[in-house]
Amino acid sequence: MKKLIIDLGNLPEEGKQAQGELDAAVFDLGPEEPRPTAPLAYDLHVQRFESEVLLQGSLSCPFEFECVRTLHPFVKTIALPAAAIAIEVGNFGEIDATEALREELLLEVPNHPTCEIADTPQNCELDPRYLAVDKPHSDEVDPAPREEQDNRWSALDSFQTDES
Repeated sequence: MKKLIIDLGNLPEEGKQAQGELDAAVFDLGPEEPRPTAPLAYDLHVQRFESEVLLQGSLSCPFEFECVRTLHPFVKTIALPAAAIAIEVGNFGEIDATEALREELLLEVPNHPTCEIADTPQNCELDPRYLAVDKPHSDEVDPAPREEQDNRWSALDSFQTDES
């Protein structure tokens, strides 16, 4: 299923249950973004209240992230067990709730993901050789290379400012 279309004409007053999956292509994320590894799964109770439709239930989708510390890939399932989404409706016969589900799930995507939060947590440690800048010299770690001092600006030191 590519979209979650709700037919308001056939929606009972007490609401109904909607279950299924939306193709991962609904996320339409760039190549540098997290990548969904499976469809978006939903199990929602759909009910209309005057000028809006309320969707309540669960949403989930596994994503592949790159750890910001180790740069290793990992999979984390973004899950919302108690999602509540309200969509305003007019006099339309049906509404497309796909974008609302997409946005609700993407709001939970971590900004700086680390492999500690993976579905199968990993040891998220930097390689110690990259920590030379932070270590005291007594740890027998070579200090990080420093750039040579730029002497081009030293010629300006010979000018005196006139404060008159």
